[in-house]
Amino acid sequence: MRTVRMYIDDIRDPKGEFDVVVRTSEEAINWMFANQSAPDFISFDHDLGGDDTAMKVVKFMISADMDLGGEFIPDNFTFFVHSANPVGAANITGYLNAYLAQR
Repeated sequence: MRTVRMYIDDIRDPKGEFDVVVRTSEEAINWMFANQSAPDFISFDHDLGGDDTAMKVVKFMISADMDLGGEFIPDNFTFFVHSANPVGAANITGYLNAYLAQR
């Protein structure tokens, strides 16, 4: 099965190959909703312009995964945080790692 890779960043272009590039949390959530799944890999920027952040995406993913009994986030899911915001990066990493460790 093919691995789907998503890049979330409002300004920077991805380094490397990504199947999906989104600029806002809404675009990321809409893609996941339409595909009824999170991608296998996400590279996150935290600050997405104005008051938009990738934490909205993280919270959506976890909520959808809980609602679907662990079937929304793929078993092989991995992520990287490329954000220049150290607090935001730590929040994404901590939130996702805590959920993934207990699911």
